[in-house]
Amino acid sequence: MRIVNTVAELRDAVRVWRSAGQNIALVPTMGNLHSGHLALVDAAKKKADRVVVSIFVNPTQFGIGEDFETYPRTEAEDRQKLSACGADLLFQPAVSAVYTSDAKTVVSVSGLSEGYCGAFRPGHFDGVATVVCKLFNIVQPDVALFGLKDFQQLTVIRTMVRDLNIPVEIVGVATVREASGLAMSSRNGYLSAEEKTTAAKLYQTLCVARDAILAGAQSFQEVERKAILFLQESGFQPDYFSVCRVSDLKKADRDDMDLVLLAAVRLSKTRLIDNVCFSRKPQFHSDVLLSKGN
Repeated sequence: MRIVNTVAELRDAVRVWRSAGQNIALVPTMGNLHSGHLALVDAAKKKADRVVVSIFVNPTQFGIGEDFETYPRTEAEDRQKLSACGADLLFQPAVSAVYTSDAKTVVSVSGLSEGYCGAFRPGHFDGVATVVCKLFNIVQPDVALFGLKDFQQLTVIRTMVRDLNIPVEIVGVATVREASGLAMSSRNGYLSAEEKTTAAKLYQTLCVARDAILAGAQSFQEVERKAILFLQESGFQPDYFSVCRVSDLKKADRDDMDLVLLAAVRLSKTRLIDNVCFSRKPQFHSDVLLSKGN
């Protein structure tokens, strides 16, 4: 695996691959890699001839008082993991290689960035959209892969790509979970063993809410209320628990079929996010259809 730190080095490598007719996948990360990140690399290898992984702790998506300075950085371990799983190139730039000191341009996806995590982390998704747009311009990949765990982020990126006519296919990859159901996250390292046991209740709450809706719960607001109450009683401080439309993340109503439950909570000093996507459309199986035709 080749490791580069500058835009010029990366573009030289990409130019060689392009001249050989190879296509390229990008997996953007902030490092401290876990099984969820490596699943993205595995999926990327199936989508493209060459896989570029970026590790860049992006300062513009951290707010005042957030953990930019203390965000876990495990460069040596990350390099070993990426080499072992078959990444072709690691792009690990300094902040000065990505942002000029007098940078004035910000990419903002209005209507999707202000709610949910955006309401609790003002400016966060502007930072995400800007750095991802820059990475797309630097690498010029054919496809880019992101985890479904941060569904709002994925929706922001997909919308940005559509609106700016960026020729990159965006692929969402299923959330990788610990045996308890807790979604893999770099911030799980902040949790004690006892807190990890509690943290698993977030996914359990999402599943209970999903099952209630699929069973015909008449009030989405009541589903949200019960979920928030349970989370509070379990020791969380919920930021939100919302039943939303998959298409635009607006609050869902009874006519919406494709739904996502979005949740963010705080457990001690750690902020956790998770979601569950599902459809209320009837599932017709071939054996049922055949029996009706006989």
